[in-house]
Amino acid sequence: MDLHSVDEVLVPRTRAELPCASPGIGFIGGGTWLYSEPQPHLTTLVDLSGLDWRAVEVSDHGIEIAATCTIEELCRAELPTSWSAAALFQHCADALLASWKVLRYATVGGNIALSFPAGAMTTLCTALDAELTIWRPDGTEYSVPVVDFVIDDSRNVLGPGEIIRCVRIPVHALTARTAMRKLAQTSLGRSAVAVAGRCGADGFTLAVTAATRRPYALKFDELPDTAALADALRNRIPEDAYFTDVHGTAPWRKAMTELLAEEIRGELE
Repeated sequence: MDLHSVDEVLVPRTRAELPCASPGIGFIGGGTWLYSEPQPHLTTLVDLSGLDWRAVEVSDHGIEIAATCTIEELCRAELPTSWSAAALFQHCADALLASWKVLRYATVGGNIALSFPAGAMTTLCTALDAELTIWRPDGTEYSVPVVDFVIDDSRNVLGPGEIIRCVRIPVHALTARTAMRKLAQTSLGRSAVAVAGRCGADGFTLAVTAATRRPYALKFDELPDTAALADALRNRIPEDAYFTDVHGTAPWRKAMTELLAEEIRGELE
């Protein structure tokens, strides 16, 4: 898509070169969504790839993923063999149903920043207790869990001029066992329901996404039984969190979430 309203592209090399927040400025991760449709409100693009952040950094505390790390880079990263949850990276990438050309350029930070219900990197990060580091334009920064970052369909907590710097996933989540289910009404359709589970030393976590307007993380001290899980889904996720669009109705999404959650519970039992 040609963006006819854009008359300037900035490529900052340092944080100090990032422009001040103002109307008409848009930040580019990979640009795969930005260039997919008209953006008449934008006059300036800021290409964050020029900051040259290291894509993936591994430490004893876990993994730090740059916002500009592509989904392909994340899936191909060399990680400790004890991090069994790393298998979830590819499962979530596959849920995007994107071509290899898109996965080569689409970024982890960009997918989360779009805050779409079907954002598969949001699914991944919600399931693995990930936190974002966010840069403010005044030079400070703050952290927020991904599950709290997305607050509604296409809405998040980012303020004017704020950008995602990186995603951090703790080692306790990376060493857990995981399972994922994704459902769409057509074989190559957008995710209408995406559920991921994690079972490890800190208990059981179930991430519910795509079916709801924002992500939900249901946590248990231990793997629940069928009745306890069903009860938690009914009581911890509001009825109006499920939504209807061309990809599915709210009642169908709710029913399928419960079905897939039980499949994940059974797999991890």
